[in-house]
Amino acid sequence: MKLKETMLNTQLKAIHDQEIGDDHIMTNIATPLRPDAFDMSDDQKIDVIAGHFKEIMQTLGLDLTDDSLMGTPKRVAKMYVKELFSGLNPENMPSITLFDNNYKYDEILVERDISFYSNCEHHFVPIVGKVHIGYISSGNVIGLSKLHRLVNHYARRPQVQERMTIQIGNALKEALKTDDIAVVVDADHFCVSSRGIADQSSSTVTSFFEGAFNNSLKKEEFLSLIKLKN
Repeated sequence: MKLKETMLNTQLKAIHDQEIGDDHIMTNIATPLRPDAFDMSDDQKIDVIAGHFKEIMQTLGLDLTDDSLMGTPKRVAKMYVKELFSGLNPENMPSITLFDNNYKYDEILVERDISFYSNCEHHFVPIVGKVHIGYISSGNVIGLSKLHRLVNHYARRPQVQERMTIQIGNALKEALKTDDIAVVVDADHFCVSSRGIADQSSSTVTSFFEGAFNNSLKKEEFLSLIKLKN
């Protein structure tokens, strides 16, 4: 009986994997994390990842006694924990500095062309692009550098572009206490350009429009200000 169940589960998994294939699905707006995601310290994670990555390199047939390669497992592990995926840890969320809107500025404020580097959670290869942000103050304005730090925080994790766009939009709504938020993300996916179909000319655009930006005129004004290229 158990053998039949095992065979059935294996068949169902194979069907599931075949159906998903290379599709970029998003299962949740929140980044999927286990409850024990931060039980280990960063140093402990680096040691564990380095061990696993060493096994991957050895499996590929690389000679880890070579001077150029022997330090790679530790370098990769440190890069994963401290840099590329540092946005997974909520303790790394940037503090948001707000200022009173003393000028009573009530038009759209736009910060465009915020560069980001992320990684596709389906193949762990880079997503590189620009984020354009617009908001209308409800009484406060945010330090411009904090917009860049906020984008970087959500980019520095295994991501799906749609999820990242929504996460940035929701974080801005909460920080600025306004629904009048616009976010557009324009990115190149290396899982498209460097593998699979190997299309190096396309880009992916996602958007988040709420509050006043659901008005077609405000939306068009924002899009004209960021001058999004076709």
